[in-house]
Amino acid sequence: MSEFALYFELGWQHIIAWDGLDHILFIIALCAVYLLKEWRKVLVLVTAFTIGHSITLALSVLNVVHISTALIEFLIPVTIFITALFNIIRPQQEQASETVQLNYLFALFFGLIHGMGFSNRLKSLLGVGENVVKPLLGFNLGLEVGQILIVISVLLMAGIIVNVTRADRRSWTMFLSSAIFGVAFVMAIERFKALFV
Repeated sequence: MSEFALYFELGWQHIIAWDGLDHILFIIALCAVYLLKEWRKVLVLVTAFTIGHSITLALSVLNVVHISTALIEFLIPVTIFITALFNIIRPQQEQASETVQLNYLFALFFGLIHGMGFSNRLKSLLGVGENVVKPLLGFNLGLEVGQILIVISVLLMAGIIVNVTRADRRSWTMFLSSAIFGVAFVMAIERFKALFV
């Protein structure tokens, strides 16, 4: 297996694995207000997230940026519950139409934070002095494929629940976002304690 293929596989496996739960929750929170017919808007959001995490992933792996691992691990669930909370409190008429620009900024900025979390995993895999371009590219593309798999799953589930069962779209968004908010809030509290250890 080539070096690129190895890191590509590690990237998509990381995003869909249980240890990537916080990243999965963030992607689901980003998608929670959209339906399958709005896939282009979701693609913009996921691309913004990818751009953000690619920047800090590269900067961290290249040792340009150094931020406390405990702080990053705390901030990741904070980004999730802020995104979920935003889904919950935004007025229904704004659900997926008028706020894509704000969501884009959320995704880009929060992607910067998540990239620092990804970097810890990637740094542990890279050898000292190894050329990081291929591994970095492979890992990033693998993460993107994993994210797209999650997005497709969420949009298909939303389509089934809203269109097939005739559930109210706002109720679906509230249910999904509230569940994510609760999980992320608990994660943030647990990780907050680690800041002082």
